[in-house]
Amino acid sequence: MTAAGHPAPRPAATAPVPAAPGTDAGQGPRWEAVCLGESMITFLPDRPGPLAAVPSFARTIGGAESNVACALAAAGHRTRWVSRVGTDGFGDHLLAAVAAYGTDTTAVTRDPDRPTGLYFRTADDRGAAGHEVAYYRHGSAASAMSPDTVPYASLLATRVLHLTGITAALSADCLALLRDLTAPRPGRPLVSFDVNHRPRLWQGRTDGPAVLAELADRADLVLVGEDEAAEVWGLHTPEAIRAALPGPRHLVVKRGSQGALAYDGDAVTEEPAPTVEVVAPVGAGDAFAAGFLSALLRGLPARDRLRHGHLVAAAALTVPGDLTAPPARAHADRLAGLDDAAWGRLRLGPGWTRAGAAEEVRVP
Repeated sequence: MTAAGHPAPRPAATAPVPAAPGTDAGQGPRWEAVCLGESMITFLPDRPGPLAAVPSFARTIGGAESNVACALAAAGHRTRWVSRVGTDGFGDHLLAAVAAYGTDTTAVTRDPDRPTGLYFRTADDRGAAGHEVAYYRHGSAASAMSPDTVPYASLLATRVLHLTGITAALSADCLALLRDLTAPRPGRPLVSFDVNHRPRLWQGRTDGPAVLAELADRADLVLVGEDEAAEVWGLHTPEAIRAALPGPRHLVVKRGSQGALAYDGDAVTEEPAPTVEVVAPVGAGDAFAAGFLSALLRGLPARDRLRHGHLVAAAALTVPGDLTAPPARAHADRLAGLDDAAWGRLRLGPGWTRAGAAEEVRVP
């Protein structure tokens, strides 16, 4: 904040994401973001420890792309989730849970021959030594997504099409679909691609790094963790990642608690992350993507895009599950508008997104 306690002036906003060609000039595209990918029923343990020792689990939902769609919808954006689920009770629950966030699910198809995917995980961090994930998604309904089962027309009327590298690992048909969606073509919406490397999904294959690099370089916006790029491609600095991915106009390199760095053409912006009292580390990457995309859709400058990414990630980090309501737009805008010194002093703990929870947002 300034000395008077008011937010610092914002940098000049960049142009918002353009409307997709072929949509009504007065109304714009029907959707602001369409997110395509598999979502599953997630079983969360009731206590820490190895899966073999956990006696019971709570049912929730999980999926990188639907997480982004739900967070964007909760932030006031018009979103659609596109996928396939089984004609089972788990598919019923998944559709209802995603729709409850305000995301359109009418383009999700039901597969009578394949089940909805499931997975179980331990309570600790995805990168921790004891972390376990048990997937039951082989042959799932979503793994049958392809250019034939997901018509491109159902994805066109949007400003942003959000994809991740998870889908590419599910099946040859899913990879063919992502190659089709990232191919240059007239009227293509802005394609956002989160690398989202999941080593277990690529086990037994050697083409993962090349496939992820190919898809990333064909996108307009790429989000990747610095540690992730080191693991997948052996690239250890933002400069090296940018040199390897010259194609995307927008490239965001996430650096964990250190913050994130954004390339917008030749311009580079770096923003530290606020200090967060972490309850659970899952879901933060998807939340960051949603915050960044929300600010991009609103035409905010690079600094604010990164800050909104950090704030929505902080909302996810301070709750136990993958999904949580993001901070109210006015609340997030106020925090994103702080001057650099005040931003650097932010301390965010559980409950900080609640209206009137000023004590949870400490700016000494």
